[in-house]
Amino acid sequence: MISSAYVHVPFCASICAYCDFTRWRYRPQLCARWLCCLGEEASAKLKEPLKTLYIGGGTPSALDRDQLEQLLEIFDPYRAQLEEYTMEANPESLSAEKIAIIRRHGVNRISLGAQTADPQQLRCLHRIHSTRQVVQAVADIRRAKITNLSLDLIYGLPDQDMASWLDTLNKAIALAPEHLSCYGLKVEEGTPLARQAELGLELPDGDDQADFYLAAVDRLRQAGYHQYEISNFSKPGKESRHNLKYWMGREYVGFGPGAHSYFDGQRYAYPRDLAGYLAAGGLVAPVDVQPIPPTERAREYLLLRMRTRWGIEEWEYRRNFGLNFEPIARKLEFFERHQWIVQTDHRWHFTPQGYLLSNTLILDLLDAQSGTFQDQKYWKALLGKPDDGSKHNDS
Repeated sequence: MISSAYVHVPFCASICAYCDFTRWRYRPQLCARWLCCLGEEASAKLKEPLKTLYIGGGTPSALDRDQLEQLLEIFDPYRAQLEEYTMEANPESLSAEKIAIIRRHGVNRISLGAQTADPQQLRCLHRIHSTRQVVQAVADIRRAKITNLSLDLIYGLPDQDMASWLDTLNKAIALAPEHLSCYGLKVEEGTPLARQAELGLELPDGDDQADFYLAAVDRLRQAGYHQYEISNFSKPGKESRHNLKYWMGREYVGFGPGAHSYFDGQRYAYPRDLAGYLAAGGLVAPVDVQPIPPTERAREYLLLRMRTRWGIEEWEYRRNFGLNFEPIARKLEFFERHQWIVQTDHRWHFTPQGYLLSNTLILDLLDAQSGTFQDQKYWKALLGKPDDGSKHNDS
């Protein structure tokens, strides 16, 4: 049974310089058509109550009050068993009236896009809010008795130095969110920021980004936040339950143009085409369907679990995939000698220094893993898992 859903709201009041997500400028008439299609899509795809629901974008809070209410009403029939109900918002469009609507429909977690406390950096990113609006939005959220708040921050911005980054972190901590996501700026092809960079806009280099990242890990640890994923920090018990579903390889269903789903052993990607979505009444066919054979699930286990503080565990790996862990163990022991990784309660996970090198280190683990696929039948027999004779596309 699928118990998690992501809803992509493809509208924004303005387009940020760094964003390459599926999004269009908010127009009420266009949004009204999208909402009708979304209702049809939800009815077709959802049959059971959900445990986690995440409404992201885009900017869900950009919708006017009536359309925000309509959006949330679509998912009212599926929220009786919700453990976590998140909605993304931007400070300039999150009024006290909208928060009351959100609260009335059971949303219990808000992810607020603060990004930076520096006004010049906000302008460079084409963000249209102020730090004062962040403070006001947080105050309104707390008055509405929403007790799970996440703030998004970005480091590696133009003209950002360590002093300004620490100032952003300290101002964010002062607002006492339960959760923070800290992302290194990535210049995506085709974005306004990429064009600015081509014209000579200077950005902090990789060494600066590494310093910003380590400073965030240290400062947030001092403030009582634990790092549970490469970019995510929380107070105890306030990890994002929905995002953990992704990192733990659980099934989920996505809604809206550009959404993705994973269920029944397959991944589905839907077209980033609002016109096509509207023409099909929300019932568009996926543009890509990828079956996930056992060996690919084993690769994803390494890719996704190593992003988190729970990491990987030898017997869990052998039990789930029937593969030899020894080549991976040798790599992990090498990483441990360089203090890139540690073992806690039999689970291997990265240190902050290891996270900085995680892309390279995970590729090394995948290389070690690839040589074990040919031994799969041996390990199944050793672990008492009879081979059912079915053929898998393990290439």
